[in-house]
Amino acid sequence: MMHPSRATTIDASPTHSPDSPFQRKLIVTLLRILVAVPVIALTLLTAVRSDAKDAAEPKRPNVLFILTDDQRYDALSCMGHPHLKTPNIDRLADEGLLFKNHFCTTSLCSPSRASILSGLYAHTHGVTNNFTEYPSDMTSFPLRLQDTGYETAYVGKWHMGEGNDMPRPGFDHFVTHKGQGSYFDTEFNFNGNDRRVVKGYYTTVVTDMALDWIGDRDSDKPWLMMVGHKAPHSFYFPEEKYQKTFDDVDVQYPKSAFNLSDKPAWFQKRLDTWHGIYGPLFDWRKQFPDKSPEAVKDFARMVRAYWGTLLSVDDSVGRLYQFLEERGELDNTLVIFTSDNGLLEGEHGMVDKRTGHEPSIRIPLVVRYPGLTKQPRVIPQLTATIDFAPTILDICHAEPLEKVHGASWKRLAQGDTSDWRTSLYYEYNYESQFPYTPNVRALRTDRWKYIRYPHGDGSPDRHMAELYDLSVDPEEDTNLINVAEYAGTVKRLRAELDRLIAASGDGEPDSMPIDEGIQSGLPEESIR
Repeated sequence: MMHPSRATTIDASPTHSPDSPFQRKLIVTLLRILVAVPVIALTLLTAVRSDAKDAAEPKRPNVLFILTDDQRYDALSCMGHPHLKTPNIDRLADEGLLFKNHFCTTSLCSPSRASILSGLYAHTHGVTNNFTEYPSDMTSFPLRLQDTGYETAYVGKWHMGEGNDMPRPGFDHFVTHKGQGSYFDTEFNFNGNDRRVVKGYYTTVVTDMALDWIGDRDSDKPWLMMVGHKAPHSFYFPEEKYQKTFDDVDVQYPKSAFNLSDKPAWFQKRLDTWHGIYGPLFDWRKQFPDKSPEAVKDFARMVRAYWGTLLSVDDSVGRLYQFLEERGELDNTLVIFTSDNGLLEGEHGMVDKRTGHEPSIRIPLVVRYPGLTKQPRVIPQLTATIDFAPTILDICHAEPLEKVHGASWKRLAQGDTSDWRTSLYYEYNYESQFPYTPNVRALRTDRWKYIRYPHGDGSPDRHMAELYDLSVDPEEDTNLINVAEYAGTVKRLRAELDRLIAASGDGEPDSMPIDEGIQSGLPEESIR
């Protein structure tokens, strides 16, 4: 019996006529494929175009700008403070950027805040004291971000225009108060429509306000939130839970308070004043001047209270960090933590700020944004408050301001240190309301500090100048100004200071008020 071959079996497979159900199904399937091909192609093309658009227009980060008041550079554990622990701020540094040499260009609240907004020195933006408004016709980085599609908000201490709590240009949402505000139960003005006392501790209250506003964002627009803390500005009152935190820490006057023989004579005159260690210490000392050894206890209580206010600020940073993380916005938010100016804690016999010494002009700066740098980095270069406006606009892909004195440190964050500044100058003008500090013009390099005190009328300086080699004398203990071997250094530094002043002077002379001398009276209570 013969069996069919494999070929015969295949050839004997069933056949289908054109009118069979199988054939009709095949034709329908082919037609569907032909119709789908253009749709798939269009979808792919759209996706490619979308990707190209995204590549051409990088995603703009949100900006969270946290500004403390009077926080000196070393008042953070990540900057080496031996007693003050700030784990939440330290975490920003561990995950981002820690700027070791960041400075204000005027150590005074309003001028420094105006420099942050504008990128300009005080002599140009015009806010040279604590009683002047930010010019209404001057642009700022919040205005520029607002113009480019950002939703913008400010909550907390504004402090430009002492008696004005109304909204300022550049912000869609604006909540502030008059003057300094209070650590407890401050009266806030909400967008110019609702002025009321908000019960609670200032730091917690403004953090709640910031969280509420950020939580209401549900659009695709990027946002800017500026949080202006009162802490750690005088008069210092910690939150109840932190009032006794540092009670066991031994606090003494710094040794430099008693080594004034090589310093300008006005240091001695300041000792008994509102800004001296023997004075009232912002009401921590009721009977003054007091030069007795026992009076150091008042100084110690003041310093401990200053530290205590910063513990609540660190809590605030932790709350904001966690909230952004839970919303999935943390890694697309440029977080900046900084202060407007520093503070002297007894160095050279001084309290408060205004002078050109390190604790007064050197301030903290910590930044976190993975879109800027994915590797933590320490930045040793000289940066300043005038750099914020150009930097933020650079990182946010916004048009730069037409004129600034600062520069963007975006490239520093990304490892490019070429052609960065090697010197920075500082300016402060004598205030008749606070007559405890002369006019100051100072130069800071990576090694040297040179300070002079112009009288204001173009005549020769009437106060001794100062020169410090910071590489061996970071505490600025030994004034080298009259040491013969440094005469050439003084000449070179003076020339560099004059060059920088002229470069940012718009062709105008360096003007300042007349130094009327150190006065002993107390400032008016309403402006303290």
